[in-house]
Formats: sequence, C-alpha cells, structure tokens
Amino acid sequence: MKHPREIIISPVMTEKSSNQLSNNNSYTFKVSTQANKIEIKKAIERIFSVVVSDVNTMQMRGKIKRMGRFSGKRPDWKKAIVTLKKGYSIPDFEV
Repeated sequence: MKHPREIIISPVMTEKSSNQLSNNNSYTFKVSTQANKIEIKKAIERIFSVVVSDVNTMQMRGKIKRMGRFSGKRPDWKKAIVTLKKGYSIPDFEV
C-alpha cells in the first residue's frame, strides 16, 4: 500500500463542502487519481484516527484556459467525499 500522504493530497474547502461538513459530517479531499475507495478510507483512518463509514469519489476534468491566442488545459484530478461515523470529527476542519 502507498503511504497515506501520497493518497490524500489536500483538503477541498468550498462553500458546498462546508455545508456538507455541517449537515452530513462529510469531508472533501483532493486525492491521487490512481487511488481507489478502499485505499482512501484506510489513509483517512490512519492520518486522522477516525472511523470512516462511506467514501464517494469523482473524476474532475481540468478546465480549458486561454491566454490570448494560446490555449491550455489544467490537469484532471480526483475528488473524494468521506463521511465519518457519528461521534467522529476532524478538529482541524472545524470552523
């Protein structure tokens, strides 16, 4: 298995993810594109010492950006929405 810090890249803090955090106890992370749900679950449990009940993943397509007549593309990335069991939380995310 890969090191957990190679699987979990960074948290995603948006208005929608903040609403999910307060309503559903769900946290959003940017993860490795090769990681599967089982690896993500084990990595979150090892890093934060919590119990994960559900993991949902989605492939995010990179946007096409232009500078003048030149166009380029941002890289594709993977997002994971991790739901924790009742009574567990990650204190670094609490607002």
